[in-house]
Amino acid sequence: MNQYLRALSATEQVGAMFIFVFGCMAVAGVVLLFLSIREHPEGAAEDMRRQRLARASGIMRTSWVMVIVFWISWLSGDVVATVLFGLLSFFALREFMTLSPTRRGDHRSLVLAFFLILPLQYVLVGTQQFDLFTVFIPVYVFLAIPVVSALANDPHRFLERNAKLQWGIMVCIYGMSHVPALLLLDFPKYRGRGAFLVFFLVLVVQTCMVVQYVAARRLQRPPSASAISSSFNWTSWWVGVGVASLLGGLLAGITPFQPGQALVLAFVACVAGSLGHLVMKAIKRDRGIPTWGQQGDGVTGAGGLLDRVDALCFAAPVFFHSVRALFNL
Repeated sequence: MNQYLRALSATEQVGAMFIFVFGCMAVAGVVLLFLSIREHPEGAAEDMRRQRLARASGIMRTSWVMVIVFWISWLSGDVVATVLFGLLSFFALREFMTLSPTRRGDHRSLVLAFFLILPLQYVLVGTQQFDLFTVFIPVYVFLAIPVVSALANDPHRFLERNAKLQWGIMVCIYGMSHVPALLLLDFPKYRGRGAFLVFFLVLVVQTCMVVQYVAARRLQRPPSASAISSSFNWTSWWVGVGVASLLGGLLAGITPFQPGQALVLAFVACVAGSLGHLVMKAIKRDRGIPTWGQQGDGVTGAGGLLDRVDALCFAAPVFFHSVRALFNL
């Protein structure tokens, strides 16, 4: 399979990816439609089934949005792709901060985050200043945000307020910005195919999350962190990571990796993404909310955008820097 994929031209690989992604989405949509029109006896079980179908439909709508965004990014080139991911970061950070209480003393820091830090981070990505882009937020922004907050002359819960904003910046801006950065990595004999790295990352991470969820429901093992997640247990976690890692090895043909390298990098991305998703669940429990959307509808109108991309925000920087280290880019 890998030899066959490597033998395809870039245009043929794009066509195959288009058919695979949109074909899977179409099949999933038809299955959901079929399940929604089936008649069942009324009762508690039927109410539960409808809630699950409604949740799955919301995920499907958001998935279509994400797929279309990724596809537009591919067709429009690196600059437009960087801008689109910048917009995703903006909406994700807005969703994060909207459900976190702020004070008047935070306004300057929020303006700094949304209108200076975010665009500057993506400018560094677009200009391929990878060394500075890597340390800009973890070093310089983490020093600047508390200074701006201190100048606002509001010490009430100072540490908590700044930690919350810094955490939102790290996840929604720093983590997400590593996705378009993958498009710009300069591999020998792999120019013009950076979008396949994004596709590889997104597919293995999302596969891990889906398989982990299904395995948890089938295996019915006691949760390992019941106060945070009723579905997380180490058995289903290993199943999800293992299946997604094997898929990554099979997809080596669309990447610059050898099958063993692809399997290891997929494993690294899945571990980071799945455990990052658990961390974001812990934050939601702390905030007392089931999803980042408000009553199921996100601030962005996308049904909780951050719920769909949180694992990717954790996986992308780990995957990006692992690839750079492995290939000395």
